[in-house]
Amino acid sequence: MGEPRTVPLTILTSMATYDTLGATYARTRQPDPRIAARIHAALGNVTDVINVGAGSGSYEPPQTVLAVEPSQVMLAQRPPGSAPAVRAVAEHLPLPDNAADTVMAVLTVHHWSDLAAGIRELRRVARRSVVVLTWDQDIFRERFWLVREYLPEAAAFDDTRSIPTDQLVDMLGGARQEPVLVPHDCTDGFGAAFWRRPHAYLDPQVRAGISMLAQTGEDVIRPGLTRLADDLTTGRWHARHAELLTLESIDVGYRLLVTDL
Repeated sequence: MGEPRTVPLTILTSMATYDTLGATYARTRQPDPRIAARIHAALGNVTDVINVGAGSGSYEPPQTVLAVEPSQVMLAQRPPGSAPAVRAVAEHLPLPDNAADTVMAVLTVHHWSDLAAGIRELRRVARRSVVVLTWDQDIFRERFWLVREYLPEAAAFDDTRSIPTDQLVDMLGGARQEPVLVPHDCTDGFGAAFWRRPHAYLDPQVRAGISMLAQTGEDVIRPGLTRLADDLTTGRWHARHAELLTLESIDVGYRLLVTDL
């Protein structure tokens, strides 16, 4: 069995993005039970799970034995009774080889500074499987009205960090892809969660919990938000997207990648 990896302080510092962006996550990013069910089903019948890029603990199953997260702000928001957590990064997991049945990584790989190193670490630490929740940027751009019609700047920002799902599949050594639909009343306020509740994107607290918007910057997205506010006031948005208001859930590109080792 391999030895645990040490974690360079310089990498911890550079990777702690959510020390500045994650202060409101416990309020705006509550796990959605329907998405949780999909993730937990993908984990399967495993004994122990390690959650990498764990944030405040969303979607951790009862079998979680350790959460790995670089941001102290996020770690501080983990609720009482959560799994033990360590401040570390995906690229340097302080764990031995084959440390747990499954390693999971939920909406995190786009934040890693060295994707290849992080994926190697997931595969090194997992005995049976790796489960990654990510999104397909091409589908997201095409199907999500917010970035297509109002905030192309945010889509352009995501272009710089999103990972093509086919590339991730190759790096994982093969994986099956499972679409994850976003319900209209999704409780987890990630990027497309409010697709049928457009007024939510005008709320600064909601935007603070969506890295795509928070990292693009308020000055950049303000003109698009002004257009959205005007279209909501005049009814243009509702007229243009009347069909959306009849849907219970949509596919905007979120994908579960499941690799059996």
